[in-house]
Amino acid sequence: MTHIKVIIPAYNEADSIGLVVNAIPSLVDEIIVVSNNSTDNTEINAKKAGATVLTESNKGYGYACLKGMQYIAEQPTKPDIVVFLDGDYSDYPEELNKIVAPIINDNIDFVVGARDKNLREKGAMTTPQIFGNWLATSLMSLFFNAKFTDLGPFRAIKYDKLLALNMEDKTYGWTVEMQLKALKHDFSYTEVPLNYRNRIGVSKVSGTIKGAIFAGAKILGWIFKYSIKK
Repeated sequence: MTHIKVIIPAYNEADSIGLVVNAIPSLVDEIIVVSNNSTDNTEINAKKAGATVLTESNKGYGYACLKGMQYIAEQPTKPDIVVFLDGDYSDYPEELNKIVAPIINDNIDFVVGARDKNLREKGAMTTPQIFGNWLATSLMSLFFNAKFTDLGPFRAIKYDKLLALNMEDKTYGWTVEMQLKALKHDFSYTEVPLNYRNRIGVSKVSGTIKGAIFAGAKILGWIFKYSIKK
């Protein structure tokens, strides 16, 4: 039997977090919601939906993900697979089966859910997001011969491989760091095309000019850092 845990970073996602948790398939052992300085009912609603709720006072997507990983490391039994998923209900949590299938069936190390343009709801990704994804994945292809087409946050990875990555980014660079380090470690990987819809609420990254600029700078910074290392 494959043991799976899900980590969901969440900042003020009270209206969506219950929907996300409830839509996750029953094959998951534990759903861990990390409230990242939420000031609404995110924590209450996540608990009502049956999730384990942690709090992380340091603001940042990476901080929240690392908090979830720390919690898993302290548990007596470890999962085989860790899935990362956003709390805004833009992804379809029920498609988690598709994300973990290549790991379970084909022994792939790392799977990224690609927000396929043919499966994406109109307006679900902003123009800066689309351009940023294209630029980042094009650069990864150029520098590392990577086959990624997206930096989608809905992703799954073998737990031992996740630990081997020694993840460190605290904010916007978490997703690209994981992909770059997976390439560096020569992990097997694949993408799975997934549906994607307009999120509930306003994005803290793509929804603001400041957030988009900082995210873009962080992502490009990681890519050029690793291109020099290589």
